[in-house]
Amino acid sequence: MPNGYIGKVLHVDLTKGSLTVEEPSEAFYRKYLGGSAMGMHYILRDMPKGADALSPENVLTLFTGVATGAPISGQSRLNANAKSPISGGIGDAQSGGFFPAELKFAGFDGIVIKGKSEKPVYLAIIEGNYELRDAAHLMGKISGEVDDIIHKEVDPKAEILQHGIGAENGVLFSTLVSMSNRHNGRTGMGLVMASKNLKAVVVRGTKKLQLADQKSLTELNRTGPKALPENGDMDGLAKFGTAVVVLFNNTIGTLPTRNYTEGQFEGCEPISGEKMAETILKERDTCHACIVKCKRVVEIKDGAYKVDPRYGGPEYETLGTFGSYCGVDDLAAVSMANQICNEYAVDTIAAGATIAFAMECFENGVITKEQTGGLELKFGNADAMIKALYMIVKGEGEFGKTLGLGSERAAKIWGKGSDEFLITFKGGEAPAHMPQAKRSLALIYAVNPFGADHQSSEHDPYYEEGVGDFNLDRLKQIGLGSPQPAYSLTEEKVRFAYETEVFYSMLDSAELCQFVYGPTWTLYDGKDTANMLNYVTGWDLTLDELMEVGRRRLDLFRTFNAREGLGRKDDQLPKKFLKALKGTGPTAGFVLTQDEFDMALNHYYKLAGLNDDGAPTRETLKKHDVEWAAEYLPA
Repeated sequence: MPNGYIGKVLHVDLTKGSLTVEEPSEAFYRKYLGGSAMGMHYILRDMPKGADALSPENVLTLFTGVATGAPISGQSRLNANAKSPISGGIGDAQSGGFFPAELKFAGFDGIVIKGKSEKPVYLAIIEGNYELRDAAHLMGKISGEVDDIIHKEVDPKAEILQHGIGAENGVLFSTLVSMSNRHNGRTGMGLVMASKNLKAVVVRGTKKLQLADQKSLTELNRTGPKALPENGDMDGLAKFGTAVVVLFNNTIGTLPTRNYTEGQFEGCEPISGEKMAETILKERDTCHACIVKCKRVVEIKDGAYKVDPRYGGPEYETLGTFGSYCGVDDLAAVSMANQICNEYAVDTIAAGATIAFAMECFENGVITKEQTGGLELKFGNADAMIKALYMIVKGEGEFGKTLGLGSERAAKIWGKGSDEFLITFKGGEAPAHMPQAKRSLALIYAVNPFGADHQSSEHDPYYEEGVGDFNLDRLKQIGLGSPQPAYSLTEEKVRFAYETEVFYSMLDSAELCQFVYGPTWTLYDGKDTANMLNYVTGWDLTLDELMEVGRRRLDLFRTFNAREGLGRKDDQLPKKFLKALKGTGPTAGFVLTQDEFDMALNHYYKLAGLNDDGAPTRETLKKHDVEWAAEYLPA
C-alpha cells in the first residue's frame, strides 16, 4: 500500500456519464508529486490543440499532493487546471481549507474531468464510492445555500467545491469555492466547470493515510508551534492574516492605489489588518491540521453593510483591490465586497481591479453615467463600487456584462485609449504587489504561464542588500547567496526570480502551502520540505530532486502555451507599468523601462532553457525528464 497518497485517480467523462478509476505507478507520483504538474500530464495528453476553453473538449483537473491529509501544517491544498477562458493558455488556481484533505480521505488523489453533461449534475465521492447526481435544484443559489442543501442531502461533514451564480451568469473570472470562502480563484476555473454543467464536487471519507515514518513526522510537526512566535513574519501572519502587510506596503510605497497610479494610500490605516483585528474580526480560521490560522473571519451586524461570518473575511489582495485600488477606505464596504465575491464565486482580485480600471476610465471621460447605469463611478465611492460589483455577479445590463469580461476585454469594447489604464498580464489583472519597486516581480508577472501571480516567486526584499541571515541562509540551500542592490533588476536578481519560481512551482505540485513551506521566511525551509515528504512517503527525496519537479511543471505549462499560440508576445508588461508612479511617497517617480525588462526577459529565457519565443527546447524537456511532451511543441 502506498504511503501518503492513495494511488487512485478518478476519470469523469460527463458526455458519456462514465466514471473510471486509474491507479498510476509509484514512479508517476514521485515524478510529479501531484498538483498541477500531475494535472498537466492529462491536459496535454487529452485536450486537443486549439480546443475552446468553454467547450466539452477542455480538460479540467483537480489534484492534491502526496502529503495532502498528513498530520502536519500546510499540506491541505488543491490545484485546479484547464485551458483558461481568460488567456487562452493554461489556467491554474490553488486553494486550501478542508476539501483537499477530505478528497484524500474519500479515496482519491485527483480527478480528471472531460466532456459536458446534458443537464446540471454534481459529482459525489463518498467513502470510496462515486456517482453523478442531479443538480438542477442547486442552480441560481449562492454558495452558502448550496452548501446547506448538500449537507442535508449527503452528510453534514461533507466538503463541497462548487462554481457559483457568477459562472452561471458568464463572469469570465468565476472561481471554484469551498466552505463558501476558500477559492481556486484565478484564471476562470469556475466558468470552465460551469461550461461542463458540473455544479459541484462533493467529498466525504474517513480513510486514514498510511505514513512511512509517523514518529519523525510528529517530531517535525512539534517544531512548528515553537518556531511560530519566534518568526516575525509568521507571527504577524498568524495574528493579522495576510492583511498584516497593508501598512508595511504603504510605508515602503508599494500599496497599489487608484488603479496602480500611486504606491501609497492615505486611507490605508482604516483597511489594515490591525484595524480589522480591533474592530470586526470574529475569529481566526485554519486549514486541515494547520497551526498558523491565517484565515480571517469577520462579522458586521450593524450599518449599511452587514457581513456574515460564514463568508470569511478579506485577505490582503482583497483589501488592496477593493480598497486602495478603488480609493476606498471603508473596511465594512471592502468586507461586503469580499462576501459578495464569496456568495457568487468570483475572483476578488479580478473583480476589484476591473472596477478600479472602470473608475479610472470614468474619471478620464472614457465612460459616462449613461454607460454605468447612473453610477458615479469615482475613486473613493464605496457605494458605487458595491453596486458595480452586484452588476457584475448578476450580469445586469450591458455595463455589468462588460465588466464581467474583465478589464482587458472591456477596454477593447470601450476604446478611447482605455488600454493605457490596464494592469493586465495574459488577460488577467495584476495582484497587489508592485513590480515598479519589486523589480523581479515585473519579470515574473510577465513570464508566469497563467498570468500575473504574487505567489509564483519570492519577493525582491528577501534578496536585496541588508537581508537578514535567517532568510539568506535559507536561500543558500537553492544556490542563492549574493543579495543585490535595492530596486535592481540585475542578472543575479533574474536568477533569484527564476530559482525561487522553480521552488514555488514545486510547492504547487506537491500541494504545500507557501505560507508554511518556502525558500525564505516560512515555518519550514527547503530541507524541511524534503524531509517532511520523505517521512510521509518513505522516499529519499532531496531538495535538488524537488526543484526538478518544479522545473517540469513550468516546462509543461510553457509547452501547453506554445502549442496554443502563446509566446514572447504574451510575456510582456502593460503600458501602465512603463509609466512613472505619481504621488509623493517613497516610490513616486519610479518607472520600469522596456530596455531593462527586455534584458531580464532574455536572461530568464536562457536560464529556463527556452527558445527566443519562450517555449522549452526539446533538449530542456529531455533534461527535466519530460521528453514525452516534445510532441506537443509547435513544429
